[in-house]
Amino acid sequence: MTLTNHHSENEVNQMFTRLAGRYDLMNDVVSLGTQRQWRKKFFNQLPVFKGADSLDLCCGTADLTIKLAQLAGPRGRTIGLDFNAAMLAGGEEKIRQADLTKDIELVQGDAMYLPFEANQFDFVTIGFGLRNVPDANQVLKEAQRVLKPGGYFACIEMSQPTNPVVRLGWKAYFNAFPVLAKAFGGSYKDYTYLKETSMQFVSASKLKQMMEEAGMVAVKVIPLNLGAAAIHVGQKAASRMGRY
Repeated sequence: MTLTNHHSENEVNQMFTRLAGRYDLMNDVVSLGTQRQWRKKFFNQLPVFKGADSLDLCCGTADLTIKLAQLAGPRGRTIGLDFNAAMLAGGEEKIRQADLTKDIELVQGDAMYLPFEANQFDFVTIGFGLRNVPDANQVLKEAQRVLKPGGYFACIEMSQPTNPVVRLGWKAYFNAFPVLAKAFGGSYKDYTYLKETSMQFVSASKLKQMMEEAGMVAVKVIPLNLGAAAIHVGQKAASRMGRY
């Protein structure tokens, strides 16, 4: 599934370089100020243990990465991966402020072609990044590949509300989103792109199906904000009889 039909990867990379300084504010605007509550619910679904090996894809400014490192502790291996250098620079600063520089490794790379061997991680996460990659199915396959048997994949992403009334309000809000973003000092064009990727991304049930098609099992969905976003959690089968 290609999500960025009309935008080259280079254009998207340049856009995130422009957005990097306002990325956290942007997520507050997108989530109507509830992104921190969303993240709390997200980690309530994940049994991250001391010493866990974790990979955060499309890590942006490293909010999920930092939380993974805090939960896993210094015995854990925590890696944040993003293709955009400016986002990673913002993440490095947050990691310094959290005094976690020794516990987190940031890697510039492509979530569709991960620079890791198979069966490496107990947890692979992605927050608000799946809708911006050229091929979400390929990212899910790569996440499945690098997970250890029994490991967890978890995603938090915009979704498609199924309730007609909620859907109308959701569409109206996203149509106004670029104007709101411009008021916060952003580019109308950049935020129009983000509006489009949010509104065009698959439904929660479709993403569940895509995860299962990538080989994940026990997939569950937790809707957020009446279905405007969702948390998805799945596992790599613990059996050694799997494909990897």
